[in-house]
Amino acid sequence: MELKFKVQTKIQKPVAEVFDAVYNPEKLSGYFTNGGASAPLDEGTTVEWAFADTPGDEKLAFPVKVQKIVPNELIVLGWEGAKDLETRVEMTFEEDGPENTIVRISETGWRETQADLDSSYMNCYGWAQMICCLKAFTEYGINLRKGAYEGLYKASDHHLTTPEIEQAATK
Repeated sequence: MELKFKVQTKIQKPVAEVFDAVYNPEKLSGYFTNGGASAPLDEGTTVEWAFADTPGDEKLAFPVKVQKIVPNELIVLGWEGAKDLETRVEMTFEEDGPENTIVRISETGWRETQADLDSSYMNCYGWAQMICCLKAFTEYGINLRKGAYEGLYKASDHHLTTPEIEQAATK
C-alpha cells in the first residue's frame, strides 16, 4: 500500500494570480505561513516556512526544498513530511478558462508505518486547510487562517502520532 493523498479546488482567479499567491512569500504569509516565508519559491533553493499559531509558544518552522518550478503550472517541494523523512509535495495549477484555476496538491513518500500514516493524515488536513485559505485570500482578500488554530496545537505536537497528539491536547 502506498501512502499518498491529493486535495483540490477551483479558484475563481486567473492562473498567474493564483500561482503567485503561493510562489510569492509576502502573499503566502498573508494566508498560510503566518510565521513568515523566507524567500520566493525559486527552483533549487531551500526556503523556510514558519507558523505562529499559538501566542507564547515557539514558532514552528520547516525547511522547504524547492525541487521544480514551472511558472503558472507546477511547484514541487520536498520537506520533512514525517519524522526524519522527506516527502514530496506537488502543486499543479490548471487554467480552467481565463478567470478560473484548478489547484491540486498531492503528497507522497511516506513509509508504511502507523506513525507515517498519522503524519500523512495531519498533512492532508493541513494542505486541505491551505487550499481553502488560498481560495479565500485570492478571491476575497480574507486571511481565513487568522485565529483558526490559536491554542489548538503546539510546535512540539508536530510529527507525533495520533494518540500522542490527543494526550498532549488533554494536558
